[in-house]
Amino acid sequence: MVKDLEENIAVLTDELGLDISFDLILRRITIGGKDAALIFVDGLIKDHVTVDIMRSLMALTREDVLPDPLEKILQQGLPYFEVSTSDDLDDVILQVISGPLVLLIDGLDQALIIDAREYPVRGIEEPDLERVTRGSRDGFVETSIFNTALLRRRLRDPRLRCKALKAGKRSQTDVVIVYIEDLAEPQLVETIEKSIEDVGVEGLPMGIKSLEEYVVRATINPLPKVRYTERPDVAAAHLLEGHVAIIVDTTPAVALAPATAWHFTQHAEEYFQHPVVGTYLRWVRTFGMLLSFILTPLWLALVMDKDILPEALQFLGPKGPTTLSLFAQFVILELGLDLVRMAFIHTPNALATSLGIVGAILLGDFAVKVGLFNEETILYAAVAAVGTFATPSLEFGLAIRLFRLMTLILAGFFGLVGLAAGVVITILFFALTRSFDTPYLWPLIPLNLKALMRLIFRTPVPDLRSRPATARSKQDSN
Repeated sequence: MVKDLEENIAVLTDELGLDISFDLILRRITIGGKDAALIFVDGLIKDHVTVDIMRSLMALTREDVLPDPLEKILQQGLPYFEVSTSDDLDDVILQVISGPLVLLIDGLDQALIIDAREYPVRGIEEPDLERVTRGSRDGFVETSIFNTALLRRRLRDPRLRCKALKAGKRSQTDVVIVYIEDLAEPQLVETIEKSIEDVGVEGLPMGIKSLEEYVVRATINPLPKVRYTERPDVAAAHLLEGHVAIIVDTTPAVALAPATAWHFTQHAEEYFQHPVVGTYLRWVRTFGMLLSFILTPLWLALVMDKDILPEALQFLGPKGPTTLSLFAQFVILELGLDLVRMAFIHTPNALATSLGIVGAILLGDFAVKVGLFNEETILYAAVAAVGTFATPSLEFGLAIRLFRLMTLILAGFFGLVGLAAGVVITILFFALTRSFDTPYLWPLIPLNLKALMRLIFRTPVPDLRSRPATARSKQDSN
């Protein structure tokens, strides 16, 4: 920055395209007899606040701003609390495009940054993917400052830290690392922070999913390494266990790290019910997820070699001829269910019911009547799909679906041997996966009996006297 106002404006005009972009506003005013200019992005500031600031500044006289204009304006001329200064031109440019109001005054080589931002935002509402019968109805939104406020409302801890970073060379996306200082492991926080700082991409248009691939280094392993949640109460509970939350502006979800396989099998509903009921719900959900993985490959492997079936299971298998082989039927059904799921996502709500009737009832019924599919294959494929949809985590459910498809293909080609190979490969993927150096199957592998019991049974809240060792909290853990 230089002291000449016109020179500063000329540089900003060239860098920001003030004479081209219609939404970048340059408003010239006079403050205490000195020429000044306000630069901001229209639509990202609070209009009434800006008007009040301009009225206060334009009312200042020459005597009001002497002998030190900058200090006088900061102390007496600006009726606002989020104000800072900067003499770095690059920083001033970044501040303008980020939303704050920038004030330039002739004769000063510093700019005043007034954070009067007001982002377009939707109302806070309950997340669609994590609904509960009891509990709060609020959820994260697309604005990071609102999301940190939702967490601070639940955690009034002076050691709660919200560290702001930037990611993306062009997008300069706001990223916030949230953790409790005396609970989270410093090495974990440092690793996540360094990963975000090392992001070399130009922008993060897909929000937190784009950032995740840099933080966890995406591989061919489809298992998610972080847990996503749209519920502030779930995020707060993880922070109290020593986890770290990652908030990305424009994304209405928070990533929690580290995460194990069992984090993806739990739902907030379990903790809004009696411990016995919560345990039952956890068992049913886990059983459904296991069933969704093994049911169709196991049935296919068994009916392909009925000679090995005991007398009690001889009823398994098709009762009549079909045009397609059982293996082809299952593969087509798997792909068809994914097509129906994607169609539901992209179909307007007014047409979703009609699509469900056509996709789930009519197509299946017609396919059986014309002899393309067997009733049993449709039944077992539907049961497997229900188990997948019961998975609280969308990312984990999709990973399980891929492992099921792999095991189904192996079972279709090699029978029971292929089934065993698919199961072993899946187990190896789970056993060898680590999330920020945390074993994915802990506390099963490596075994921690006390923690495993707390995982199997929904422990009453008064008995939760220690934190899980997965987060490697600096305080007591099991």
